Amino acid sequence: MTTTVLNIGFIGLGIMGTPMAAHLVAAGHQLFVHTRSKVPEVISASSATVCASAREVTEQADIIFIMVPDTPDVKAVLFSDAGVAAGLQKSASGTRKVVVDVSSISPIATKIFAQKINALGCDYLDAPVSGGEVGAKNATLSFMVGGTDEVFSRVKPLFELMGKNITLVGGNGDGQTAKVANQIIVALNIEAVAEALVFAAKAGANPAKVREALMGGFASSKILEVHGERMIKRTFNPGFRIELHQKDLNLALSTARTLGVSLPNTATAQELFNSCAAHDGKGWDHSAMVKALEKLANFEIGQTPN
Repeated sequence: MTTTVLNIGFIGLGIMGTPMAAHLVAAGHQLFVHTRSKVPEVISASSATVCASAREVTEQADIIFIMVPDTPDVKAVLFSDAGVAAGLQKSASGTRKVVVDVSSISPIATKIFAQKINALGCDYLDAPVSGGEVGAKNATLSFMVGGTDEVFSRVKPLFELMGKNITLVGGNGDGQTAKVANQIIVALNIEAVAEALVFAAKAGANPAKVREALMGGFASSKILEVHGERMIKRTFNPGFRIELHQKDLNLALSTARTLGVSLPNTATAQELFNSCAAHDGKGWDHSAMVKALEKLANFEIGQTPN
């Protein structure tokens, strides 16, 4: 139990938002929540107050978290008629309210959103997370934060209730840039592991034993450990859905075009995700990228090569 009870808003109670909000409630804070779908029982049965709109949440709370799927969703939550911006004003204590977007969205749009919220006399942090549903449930998420030192310091104790690795990357937009970079690295590592295991299996080696050997060397990685095992065992239930990683790589590629940066391997990874999605794989875990490479090789890990 924390010593100071804060009025906190949480908008978006999906797979990630629900456990994150639950940690804040468990710490003794007063939550005001809003979500498009039915409020999960773990939240509705708690001390949290369910609100009819994002505006109502914002009117009650001093710090407002947003966890929704994509850039247009954040824009709607912030600036629709019953959105966050419509409810912003100084808190009862006279301090500036803080909007904290923990969604994964466009860095460029984030800078615009932050400027608009700042113009209303309130503060803004972009703080996308990495760690997935397991990290959200276990309060071990990594937060990549964009904003000022002062506002970051104010919100950091709340981040610490939901995560372990919390880094102020820079100004507004830099947190989202770090998350996009994270997703580039993850996608390319999944692609590398998938290539290696398809190659090894079709060459006649036992892919499980190849993975075991590689785990003891310089090629060892979390992706090889976790996603390599999923590829071998064919466990592609989400997980982190391919459609979500597609969204993140679209952000990477569109932002790169704006910046004049070439991301050729990111584009290749996206094409492999697209191939999976085209065969009813949007809901598969992103480790299922291996299926696209197996199709190209006309060979599935687990088969016996001719």
